[in-house]
Amino acid sequence: MDKVARSAEEAIEGIGSGASMAVGGFGLCGIPSVLMQAIHDAGVDGLEAISNNCGVDDWGLGVLLRDKRIRRMVASYVGENKEFERQYLHGELEVELTPQGTLAERLRAGGSGIAAFFTRTGVGTQVAEGGLPWRYDAAGNVVASSPAKQTQDFEVDGEMRTFVLETALRPDFGLVRAERGDRHGNLVFNQSARNFNPLCAMAGRFTIAEVEELVEPGELDPDQVHLPGIFVQRVLPLTPEQAATKRIERHTVRPRPQSTTSQEG
Repeated sequence: MDKVARSAEEAIEGIGSGASMAVGGFGLCGIPSVLMQAIHDAGVDGLEAISNNCGVDDWGLGVLLRDKRIRRMVASYVGENKEFERQYLHGELEVELTPQGTLAERLRAGGSGIAAFFTRTGVGTQVAEGGLPWRYDAAGNVVASSPAKQTQDFEVDGEMRTFVLETALRPDFGLVRAERGDRHGNLVFNQSARNFNPLCAMAGRFTIAEVEELVEPGELDPDQVHLPGIFVQRVLPLTPEQAATKRIERHTVRPRPQSTTSQEG
């Protein structure tokens, strides 16, 4: 049951060119940056990445994108990544934009053995009706677009409403980052890093977790475990330096207000 890998290179063993992978995190929060750098260093390409966004130009998935290692991206948010925009609009990257809640549920469904589900999100839009550009050519013409999806009416609260069918996501690999984890793969995530990480871990057929702090089995309070080890096949403990290296996507600051305390004469 000891799932600990001795190095990042050992942790990503088996991830080859053309693989699909779900990558946890939100913006630059809770992303498995060490695993992604190892994949880059290994020269893996032709990847299909499933993640809320694609990092920034020089960090996270953006490192793989920059060197054109990603052929297809399933995401809900482009964010601040200018290279993502450039590759998409110039026909170098296929992109399937998906509503954020739908993306989360497609991952959860994949990890739960649910093939598909109906949702109200996207009804009456190109999400359901098809025609969202997936790929452009170099001249800016749409050469691949989303197909129309099945819809069905259900009675909800006494009235008939239309729902659209969304299919589950079940990628080859799940890559996640946890604050704490044990040798069995039980994981605890830090605050907002808990959003997409557990879902990506569940969805992957083979999941690799980098952990900021590795503890021994039994040290984690079972009531505090966010993801049980059954969903995790390999654990990479980070060095203190790796655990401390974190990026902020955007700094928003304002001047410190001046003190209004009066001076007594």
